[in-house]
Amino acid sequence: MTVPALTLPVAVLVATVLLDVAGQLFFKHGLNAATEGLPVWKRIVTSPFIGLGVATYALELVGWLFVLAHVPLSIAFPVASLAYCGVAIAGRFVLDEPVSAERWFGTAFITFGAFLVSLSA
Repeated sequence: MTVPALTLPVAVLVATVLLDVAGQLFFKHGLNAATEGLPVWKRIVTSPFIGLGVATYALELVGWLFVLAHVPLSIAFPVASLAYCGVAIAGRFVLDEPVSAERWFGTAFITFGAFLVSLSA
């Protein structure tokens, strides 16, 4: 049984979207959980979650470079925009942040656009 050529690049593309969302969550949590009253730069350098976010982004970069080597940019980049949707969803359900109806509409619009792009793949 042969595996379609795009299976691995597509899986890595999905992973980069998830890593982008995770990195943003680590950054936000790191700044929220840091000692209040410290200057932002001290909160950044002392938070293990900020370091975890940077490491997550480094891993995402490696994956993204792999994706760019195997998937047309005109497909990869719109699919990567789904990270915006993931951040909105995670912000609402993981961080309990309010998300307005307009933002939900925009998130749905981005998702639909990425879907349309994927149809041409």
